[in-house]
Amino acid sequence: MKVGIPSETKANEYRVSMAPAGVRELTERGHEAVVQQGAGSASGFSDADYAAQGASIAPDADAVFAASEMIVKVKEPLAPEVARLRPGQILFTYLHLAPAPELTRALCDCGATCIAYETVEDRLGRLPLLAPMSEIAGRLATQAGAFMLTKPLRGRGVLLGGVPGVAAANVMIIGGGSVGSSAAAVAIGMGADVFIFDVSVDRLRELEAMFGGRCSTVYSSTLAIEEMLPRTDLVIGAVLVVGDRAPFVIRERQLALMRPGAVMVDVAIDQGGCFETSRPTTHHDPTFEVEGIVHYCVTNMPGAVARTSTFALNNATLPFTLALADKGWRKALADDCHLRDGLNVCCGHVTYAAVAAAHGLVHVAPEGILGI
Repeated sequence: MKVGIPSETKANEYRVSMAPAGVRELTERGHEAVVQQGAGSASGFSDADYAAQGASIAPDADAVFAASEMIVKVKEPLAPEVARLRPGQILFTYLHLAPAPELTRALCDCGATCIAYETVEDRLGRLPLLAPMSEIAGRLATQAGAFMLTKPLRGRGVLLGGVPGVAAANVMIIGGGSVGSSAAAVAIGMGADVFIFDVSVDRLRELEAMFGGRCSTVYSSTLAIEEMLPRTDLVIGAVLVVGDRAPFVIRERQLALMRPGAVMVDVAIDQGGCFETSRPTTHHDPTFEVEGIVHYCVTNMPGAVARTSTFALNNATLPFTLALADKGWRKALADDCHLRDGLNVCCGHVTYAAVAAAHGLVHVAPEGILGI
């Protein structure tokens, strides 16, 4: 199979979908890798690095898409990329379709087979292709929040860990999954007073044991959140509903409870955001204010640490990429129910229930398309 690795076109996106090591694995199995010229440069990989592992270098995205049976990306395709997709071609990338009706319909119209990293599950119901980026985004969320709390960036002028004689900042993390636990680890390490909110008591027990009592765990309810907001310096939104739009856990009216210059980091922004006042931002222009509260809502946070993120993503996605290349998408999805969970759009139909429900579209089960 010919596998295409194009350059990412989303603003300030520096990752690439495959490292040279991944190309080597493909070529060792008899597949062809077509890499767009310069695609890996921001992650520290030269065209020569890819060519040395057997890739062919294409001059532009048109050439990559035209030559390839499967396109492997990092972020959801933008309009010019959707226009290059064709019926039967495989697209394997993060899609986050629940908050994106126009993209969903465009992918249906193009006829491509679209498999989303973020909805692939394992036998325990975990998200193995989302987890590495969630871990990175969680760590970055605390770092970014700490930086945005500084006065030159319109924050409260608070040092996250405090100093002797001066209290540390209060960090409120809503959601105790991969993002939340990673954010908490960094915040605890920086000396902040950390409060993790979640609706699963079992998960709160796990977090209590994980951090050895170095943070407070709180059952997440509207009242509990409202009681915490007046004394919080940094809020990290880390809520996830697999494949669906993130729920709002903080409404605009509740911002009045917070102190001016407090910071909110919405890691759920890819899924529509979990703060009512959130809107997507970029690394180039990462923040905005609402009611004196600084919002950080960058949609591709791991792109800031492109080299680390590319290696982590490649490690997670490569086995699935190889399965798709070795077997073709029909057999690969028929053989692996967990990879099948990743199928979001196929043959003009929405094949992921939560995405179909989000946009009022008809859901066609993957099993129906595969005939299994």
